Formats: sequence, structure tokens, C-alpha cells
Amino acid sequence: MGDPVDGPGYPLSVGGGRLVPVTEIDAKIDALVPAWLTLPDIAEQFGVEVTRVRQLVKEGQLIAVRRGENRALHVPAAFVDADERKVVKGLSGTLTLLRDDGFTDEEMLEWLFTPDESLPGTPAQALSENRGTEVKRRAQALAV
Repeated sequence: MGDPVDGPGYPLSVGGGRLVPVTEIDAKIDALVPAWLTLPDIAEQFGVEVTRVRQLVKEGQLIAVRRGENRALHVPAAFVDADERKVVKGLSGTLTLLRDDGFTDEEMLEWLFTPDESLPGTPAQALSENRGTEVKRRAQALAV
């Protein structure tokens, strides 16, 4: 079997018995995101098995990237509503809009964590403050 990077041009990970793409985070994006959680951390907060969190990533409801010394999968902490024990309201729809606009996971993270004076704050902050309609409007405008 060849080097996993030989495939589509990005690192691959074994998921569900087959190779699936995994985003490698660069230093610029890593610095934009104020806090990260591992998949087991999220599973504990949600009160579910880690396989359920992996499913959320696979379904595109969360973005997970490899980072740190052990290259473990991490999700931005801003994507998790610990009080409600679920993904932040509006995130899944926003990720779908951005994917439909052709954004990569890394580009989505950059957009979500870059301050926007018109919001104010970052789109990720606005989502966590239940201002998802404003965020979705901006995401839709990107496609125009």
C-alpha cells in the first residue's frame, strides 16, 4: 500500500474501514482559534460515546483537524455548546453554505475565526451568541 498522502493530495486517515481526508491545520489558522477540544473531550461534555462525535465530523456538522504533537483530532471549542450538550446552533447550516461555496475546512475555519467589524466579533462568536442568521447571511453573500 502506498503512502497515504499519494492519494488526493492531502493526508488520509482510516475511518470506518476506509481512508478519509483529514485536514492538517497550519500555524496561521491554529493561532486564530482561541481554544480547541479533542473528540473525547466533546464526547464527555455531550454525554455520548466518542464514535458519535466522530459521526458528527463525518456528517460535516463539525470540523476536526489534526494538531499538536500527537496529531490528535481537535475541534474548535467555540463549536460546542457545553450547557446544551450539543453543537452550537446554526453551525451545521453555516458549514453547509460554506462547503457549497467551495470552501475547504481550513478556509472555513479562517472565515469563522477572523473578526468581522460588521458583526461585530468573529462569525464563530456570533454563532455562539445565537446570532446565526447574521452569520448565514454573510456566508450566503460569499457565493454571489
